[in-house]
Amino acid sequence: MSHFRVAPLLCISAFFAATTVAQNRETSKPKQPVATVDGQTIYDDDLASSVQGQLLPLRNQEYEINRKALDNLIEQKLLEAAAKKKGLTTEKLLAQEVDSKVPDPSDAELEGYYLGLKDKISRPFADIKTQLAPALKNAKIQQARQDYLKTLRADSNVAVLLSAPRVEVGYDPARVRGNPKAPVMIVEFSDYQCPYCHQVEPTVKEVLAKYGDKVSLAYRDYPLTAIHSQAEIAAEASRCALEQGRFWEYHDNLYTASNLDKDALIEYARKLKLDNQQFGACLTSGKYKAEIDKDLEEGRKAGVSGTPGFFINGIVLSGSQPKGAFTRVIDEELARKANHATASIRISRAER
Repeated sequence: MSHFRVAPLLCISAFFAATTVAQNRETSKPKQPVATVDGQTIYDDDLASSVQGQLLPLRNQEYEINRKALDNLIEQKLLEAAAKKKGLTTEKLLAQEVDSKVPDPSDAELEGYYLGLKDKISRPFADIKTQLAPALKNAKIQQARQDYLKTLRADSNVAVLLSAPRVEVGYDPARVRGNPKAPVMIVEFSDYQCPYCHQVEPTVKEVLAKYGDKVSLAYRDYPLTAIHSQAEIAAEASRCALEQGRFWEYHDNLYTASNLDKDALIEYARKLKLDNQQFGACLTSGKYKAEIDKDLEEGRKAGVSGTPGFFINGIVLSGSQPKGAFTRVIDEELARKANHATASIRISRAER
């Protein structure tokens, strides 16, 4: 059997479906007391809400270890199934379908490989060219095997039901873009002056366009006032635009703007044909500062330490991530919900 990392989920899918259902039943159990103070009870729920942000990195680390092990097992199962169809061992399958099709590296490839290692190698290229060839050939084989496994996985019915750690994060229904009843809700904590937030904004829009009614976005303020002096007033301005029903249009303007001082914020409102007098009075009143502070506090409790911070159905995604990072979590969430629905129907029928 191959020890190479390898991916149809057969028994695994059923196993994790059962495990997830069991976990769901556990999460519905009554809250447990953990202490009493002069007759007042402190429950595990009270404790969880105050420490979940601090525990999240540890839970994510545990999840990544489990996820890596699960991916290895899935890939091994897929490789074994493919080998069985051809009446081969896994090693012979890889040798026949992958290794034999990888050509020897060309001189140009070897030279490029050498240049990439030049800082670690003091000898001239001509002296070690023949020694580099096996190493590069092996690297190409390993990459080809990974590509082959991706193809196996794409062509198979794989359902990953192992779920990443989740944080319960609320949102403001008035600042939701898309279907408010979408199966996947992305809650974003962001800062209008943050360059990384500006950078990821087109990606977020691409993701929303890709999934349509299946994914929605809720926006929450997280102005990093210590380094972004205009972030808070920009957040207040966006809420003043919300008063007039134009939050998302104004929000989009702020993410393309280079200037967020008071005069510029008023000008953006004028271009959107908002009521100037109402907007100006709102912006100078400071009436939304407490609500912005509430967003900040809830973000901190959830473990947000920088912007942008995303929670996809409670699963954390930090920073300006590529589209693939979003789609991986979203696809797994949609598959998980579909499989849970199927598993629930089966369990319901079995219990009758």
